[in-house]
Order: sequence, then structure tokens, then C-alpha cells
Amino acid sequence: MLYWITKSLHMFTAIATISGFMLRGYWMMTESDRLQLRITRIAPHIIDTIFLLSGIALVFMLHLNAFTQPWLLAKFAGLVVYIVLGIIALKRGATRQIRVVAFVAALATFGYIVGVATAKSPASWLSLFAV
Repeated sequence: MLYWITKSLHMFTAIATISGFMLRGYWMMTESDRLQLRITRIAPHIIDTIFLLSGIALVFMLHLNAFTQPWLLAKFAGLVVYIVLGIIALKRGATRQIRVVAFVAALATFGYIVGVATAKSPASWLSLFAV
């Protein structure tokens, strides 16, 4: 029962984190003042922390080792890339064009991570088409 609750929490926060990121990316592209609101700056950290902690809890519950599970290592590597691109997209990009490119790349990286989690393969979505 605890496993299903943790997995559901992980999937719910995955949806919440990407939805929030997409909204903040839209606000970045439209140069909205909403990016400066306190809730906009704090809520993503809370959601992302729950997302990460629930993922770590699942790793321990399933007794997985990232160094012996290539798909899990790929998921962690993808997460690091997603975080770096997200920082560039929403804060550190020198120009709007760089921020937009980083935003699109971050979305693609998130899609890759979901594919890795779904297929349990570093090949992500492509592994679903392997014969």
C-alpha cells in the first residue's frame, strides 16, 4: 500500500512540476511580472522536493541501485540536464532567445525522462519500437 501511495505521489508531483514549469516558461516568454510573485518562486521548490524525495523513496522501496540499473542512471542524468536547462530557461539565460531554446530543450529532456521511466530503458521511447 505504501508503495502505491509513494508512486502515485511521485507521478502527481511529476505532473505538477512539468505543468508549473510550462506555465513559468510561458510567463518568461511573455515577460510576465507573475514570475516575480512569492508563490511562483517558492511553490516549485516545494513540489520539486516532494517529487525528488518520493523518487528516492521508490528507489529504496524497490531496492534499486542506480549503478546496476542503466535506466535509473539515465533518469538521474536526465534530471540533472533538465535542472540545468530549467535554470538557464527561467533565470540565467543571457537573452530571451537563449532562454526559449533552453526551455524547449528542458521540455524535451523531461519527455526523455518520462520515456526512460515508462520503458525502463536508457533508449527511452525508442525502446518501445524495438523489435
